[in-house]
Amino acid sequence: MNYDRPHRRQNLLNGQWVLVSPHRARRPWLGQVEKTPPENLPAYDPACYLCPGNKRSEGAQNPPYTGTFVFDNDFAALLLPEPSGSKERTGGLFIAEEESGICRVICFSPRHDLSFPEMPLAEVEAVVRTWSEQTADLGSRDFIHYVQVFENKGAMMGASNPHPHSQVWATGHIPNEPALELERQDAYYHEHGACLLCDYLAAELSSGERLVAANEEFTALVPFWAIWPFEVLLIANRHTASLPELTPKQTTGLADILRQIVTRYDNLFEVSFPYSMGFHQAPFDGSAYPGQHLHAHYYPPLLRSATVRKFMVGFELLGMPQRDLTPETAARRLRELDPVHYKLR
Repeated sequence: MNYDRPHRRQNLLNGQWVLVSPHRARRPWLGQVEKTPPENLPAYDPACYLCPGNKRSEGAQNPPYTGTFVFDNDFAALLLPEPSGSKERTGGLFIAEEESGICRVICFSPRHDLSFPEMPLAEVEAVVRTWSEQTADLGSRDFIHYVQVFENKGAMMGASNPHPHSQVWATGHIPNEPALELERQDAYYHEHGACLLCDYLAAELSSGERLVAANEEFTALVPFWAIWPFEVLLIANRHTASLPELTPKQTTGLADILRQIVTRYDNLFEVSFPYSMGFHQAPFDGSAYPGQHLHAHYYPPLLRSATVRKFMVGFELLGMPQRDLTPETAARRLRELDPVHYKLR
């Protein structure tokens, strides 16, 4: 097939399609392309509600923590179940049902100015262990069926505080995106007797053209069906269902590959690269999911420079997602970047 002509590609994980229009990458661009001024964040900010010892918005005071720090979100989107245990649901044309859950914040470190690329590997490992521990803890609650670990980095992606942190939301139902992926992975497993992402990863490793970075335990690549310009899919090399199942060796490997991905992101336009990322893992609803394979999605908005982003508008909102830069070109650009962070050269 001629991938230089407009074509569409199917996302194996959710069944949706994306329109790829490589010829449009040659059209003239009249917008601004410029670098943003370098960030000069302090190691400690007395006005930051996430820094050690500071008071948060709702009045609680942070302890003088020296590693990762976890607390219940002061403005949680979910609440604990009613003490009565009753669950309301409406029917007819106005369908709604009660949703309970727990929302937590995980600060990566006491340093206000350091994100993953500049943190020592041991400290990133500590974050990975915290994600695993929080997943196991929340997943053990009888009213929790799914645990979503995610990070929004940068104001462009809605992060309200630059202090490096992530979140974990535990819900009583499986959210839309992981539910779609679970359905597709389950169908593939029952049809082929094999794991969808295990087979997909083997095919990508054989091709090599969309690979970004890899180590013994994890592989980062631009998926064949990527929507965002420099989207990355992170896949465990060994069949693993969830974060709590990670071995010590996998934990180290995951910490290493996380740093590799975000270092390349920052080096692309020499800026603290914004993105939303999150892990998709096995639910805690008591059912078996033999086809579920631990992976993470990175959705960064930047397109041409530190100030030019991709917008999902028009045809993309009303029809289907569309991209100009091919996934193969995006992967090559990320793969060829210096693995050393630009601030540390």
